[in-house]
Amino acid sequence: MSDATFRGGVHPYDGKDLSKDKPVRIVLPKGDLVYPLSQHIGAPARPVVAKGDSVLVGQLIGEASGFLSANVISSVSGKVKAIEPRLLPNGMTATSIIVENDHAYQAVPGMGEKRDCMKMTKEEIRQAIKDAGIVGMGGAGFPTHVKLTPKDDSAIDYVIVNGAECEPYLTSDYRMMMEEPKKIIGGLRAMLQLFENARGVIAIEKNKPEAIEMLSELVKDEPRMEVCPMKVKYPQGAERNLIYAVSGRKLTSRKLPADVGCVVSNTDSVIAIYMAVCETTPLMRRIVTVTGNAIQDPQNFNVRTGTCYAELIEEAGGFAGEPAKIISGGPMMGFALTNLEVPVTKTSSALLCLLEDPVAEESQTACIRCGRCAEVCPSHLVPQKMMEACQRFDLEQFEKLYGMECYECGSCTYTCPARRPLTQAFKQARKAVADNRRKQQAAK
Repeated sequence: MSDATFRGGVHPYDGKDLSKDKPVRIVLPKGDLVYPLSQHIGAPARPVVAKGDSVLVGQLIGEASGFLSANVISSVSGKVKAIEPRLLPNGMTATSIIVENDHAYQAVPGMGEKRDCMKMTKEEIRQAIKDAGIVGMGGAGFPTHVKLTPKDDSAIDYVIVNGAECEPYLTSDYRMMMEEPKKIIGGLRAMLQLFENARGVIAIEKNKPEAIEMLSELVKDEPRMEVCPMKVKYPQGAERNLIYAVSGRKLTSRKLPADVGCVVSNTDSVIAIYMAVCETTPLMRRIVTVTGNAIQDPQNFNVRTGTCYAELIEEAGGFAGEPAKIISGGPMMGFALTNLEVPVTKTSSALLCLLEDPVAEESQTACIRCGRCAEVCPSHLVPQKMMEACQRFDLEQFEKLYGMECYECGSCTYTCPARRPLTQAFKQARKAVADNRRKQQAAK
């Protein structure tokens, strides 16, 4: 395979030079830790501790409350101070467990014990992943044990490691490919134990040649693994695009990857799988890129979940100037922040701080019908028509235009010369349609 890709997409300034050569540095939390019980798609976890309880590193503090849910694990030892609503990076609030860090980092018995995944059953591997509270760490937060439990294991013939990291500025996955490549191989090996007919493909954009070379060398003697170099283009790492580029199979919003014989996991999720299955260590940390021209010293940090975002700014040398915009995640799909007093969650990938906000400085004009939005749309939609439906609040027409196939990548908004807020409108319309569908389903 070479230069695998999809139709459409854009080439924004990637900003990766700011932090791509900065090795990951461990940062220990200073203040209280905040653990939201909603860090994943699905039902919130339910607390299994109470105010005043003592907890250990690796201890279950929030238990999955249904099939589509995920455990929450304490990343420090200390005492539960409160269970109360707290603000999340996406601007929403969620019931959270607040733990006062005793800085002793005393762990639960057995954490860190080595295991051989090749000697474990499928059920044992899946249970280890579920116990660890692993979710998709590329941003979606889909519970990984659910993703790895399709109807028919034998129907899966591609297990794809998403190492594209196409979002501008983010370099955390790249650093892990450079610093922990054997854990990626180990995690993929554990996943392949679940799917006897599958081939493991590590997909990496070609602007990361060192990572491609290193991982290609590591898999040369692995008969079921290969590295697939990807064309450099955003959003190459989007699940549908990645599946099409690697396998030629098309995925729609009404299907899961397993429906087309694929399983996709982010690079750091695969490392988390290795740590859970082979090192008996639950998901308690994130690799976070703190970057942008408003940051004094852009860095990649190994951060314990629950750590306050404000502490990461301090660790990166503080602000180089007054930031005009701060984003949790990347500039294309991240969330603008108004408050840094929010916790690092399982889906946190970056903290981007910019001295200017070009979007706010540019005024919107009428659509000039240039067609650029349709040219770059990876889902082959017509954003111009979708926007007209949104402006009329015509959700029925939005659906007829296949608006639910939009996955809010932001390519249309990026390329629009009229600076129309296309993606923001589609996000609201998709949510309204989804809400209506749930109401109709509940009424049956």
